[in-house]
Amino acid sequence: MNTLIFATNNTHKVDEVRHILKGLWNILSLKEAGIDINIPEPHDTLEANAREKSMTIYHHTKKNCFSEDTGLEAEALGGDPGVKSARYAGNDKNPAENTAKLLRELEGQYNRKARFRTVISLIHDGQEFQFEGICQGTIIEEKRGNAGFGYDPVFVPDGDTRTFAEMNTAVKNLYSHRKKAMDRLILFLATKNNG
Repeated sequence: MNTLIFATNNTHKVDEVRHILKGLWNILSLKEAGIDINIPEPHDTLEANAREKSMTIYHHTKKNCFSEDTGLEAEALGGDPGVKSARYAGNDKNPAENTAKLLRELEGQYNRKARFRTVISLIHDGQEFQFEGICQGTIIEEKRGNAGFGYDPVFVPDGDTRTFAEMNTAVKNLYSHRKKAMDRLILFLATKNNG
């Protein structure tokens, strides 16, 4: 089985990706790959941050790897929190505080439209390829549900009435931005393997 290093130690993201791949590839988190380095995310776009992470791991290991950067982009906030999503309320990356700040910023706003956007950066045989996935939806006024992570308790995807945090992984993947980006990655890897 082919192995890919996933440039993250976020267990929620690793679990989601493994569920999507259904055992087609062996996915190793940084910890599982024995890599203990802090990868900076200094850039102002998801694309550049994803590239920073994947290139850092590739230069460190010389092995095929991928990373992703995801942002929640609220229309009324001009696309914020966006690339700052994980650190919206501060550098300690506290999801509850990030969500509370988002709800404060949107208080009284009629326009609650938002989207999750994921950019995956794959380094395959030393070359970079990027894949994007987008999920359109709405930010509700109060948290609902206990599943998921991050902003999931306040995000309802278009076409449903439940938040991501009220869905199990299989249902969430019907809408998921990460799933859409991963599907493009899987298709690419399948053509590489068959070619």
